[in-house]
Amino acid sequence: MKTDHKKYLIISNSDSVRLDAIPVLPYADFTAAVETLLLKPETHCVNYFAFPDHDGLKFIICIADDLQKELCVLSHKQDASGGRELASLTPRIPALHLFEREIHENFGVFFTGHPWLKPLRYAQERADQAADMNAYPFYRIDSEELHEVSVGPVHAGIIEPGQFRFICNGENVLHLEIQLGYQHRGIERLMLKKDGLLQRTILAESIAGDTAVGHSLAFAQVMESLAGIPLSRQLAIERAIALELERIAIHIGDIAALCTDIAYALGANIFGILRTGIINYTQSWCGNRLGKGMVRVGGTYHPFNETLKKNLLDALSSFEKMFVELSHRAYKLPSVENRFDDIGTLSEQQARTIGAVGMVARTTGIPRDIRMSHPFAGFKYYPYEPVVLSKGDVFSRFLLRRKEIKRSMAWIRDVLSHETFDEASERPVTLASLAPDSFCISLTEGWRGEICHCAVTGPSGDLRFYKVKDPSLHNWKALELSLRNLEISDFPINNKSYDLSYCGFDL
Repeated sequence: MKTDHKKYLIISNSDSVRLDAIPVLPYADFTAAVETLLLKPETHCVNYFAFPDHDGLKFIICIADDLQKELCVLSHKQDASGGRELASLTPRIPALHLFEREIHENFGVFFTGHPWLKPLRYAQERADQAADMNAYPFYRIDSEELHEVSVGPVHAGIIEPGQFRFICNGENVLHLEIQLGYQHRGIERLMLKKDGLLQRTILAESIAGDTAVGHSLAFAQVMESLAGIPLSRQLAIERAIALELERIAIHIGDIAALCTDIAYALGANIFGILRTGIINYTQSWCGNRLGKGMVRVGGTYHPFNETLKKNLLDALSSFEKMFVELSHRAYKLPSVENRFDDIGTLSEQQARTIGAVGMVARTTGIPRDIRMSHPFAGFKYYPYEPVVLSKGDVFSRFLLRRKEIKRSMAWIRDVLSHETFDEASERPVTLASLAPDSFCISLTEGWRGEICHCAVTGPSGDLRFYKVKDPSLHNWKALELSLRNLEISDFPINNKSYDLSYCGFDL
């Protein structure tokens, strides 16, 4: 932990620090420092939020330097007497537009110069209770030659609620805007209301049901850091293995779904069957196919052992044999390539502009991966080299999943070849005293991308503020941009290639 000329504090992933160690700058100095940091290609904003602080608001921004493997943290304080108006950073740093919109919605801060300061989620405790999501101000183009197509918010099947507004010239999409917030569950507020670690852990597992391990791991790292709970090497490695199994399972399911969308029945069926072997293994390990119950603060009820190690190697071998054979066939089919190639292209410049993370960033040539840049859990002991592609289209997102599955299996096998696992393991902590007046940030790399959990404690060590960021927050904008100038019939496969989370956005 160090400061840079008193402009910002430099910490590492999952560090906890005293709140008063974070420099508090006048807003002009704050914005100048943020702009200087974020204009570097190796940096991006992992979180920016505000919370009530005595008679005003305190703003904290966390900026990742992926080259130096550091996190830069700085803050600004706005007293109630100072009003609720600040100059927007969005015109200079467009990736901050969502963060400023959220702060505006929650606390009524007006960011002058923001291109479109409209609600983000319609949270229950929003500052303007008169704001009505049924009157959401969609972007419009007045023209007799154009028409609008509205899809949702209620969709067929099990798709979660969200409204998609297309502006089209014939079949050609000129603009897409996506409105979410229909199932806002108040996760962050519930984190403060729940009393015990178990309740909060279960809540973290439910942030996004397909990312139970990724989010519960981020939460556990926050609690363990604030409580000063040491972790063994074995537990850290077990968690990383569980995270990679979650990645493999969801990736193979998405590959199957993409095959379904282009009527490639063989791929849809066999890839879907292959997912079952992975999630059944996870169930044999922790009792739940989605990995719920796997991660607990300070320890585990399901320690990895030599029997599980052998069974995992067998499961991976069985999976790989069929996966390699079918993927070799599927990925070379002209009918598959022609349907995915050059569809839904996102450029590197667009990805950097919107602050894209995870798979979306890595398919545009940006090597943004927390496992490499800010290692956590078992990745501290066994470095991970991310897969990076450059074309940024549907086929790239289809191909990246295949390559990441192979990379994850290779990483797991490397770990298992070097490690011996003991049945004895730390038991989870049920009660923990958190450091008072402190701040902690925790990052993990879920299968979609970068997950960020931040916590602020009060004078007695109670949780005063909790902030969650799912990678979908950044990447929904990528889906909007990549549909421009495509036919509206291309939307389903483009949407599926991202597989973003509605509930992960509506926090």
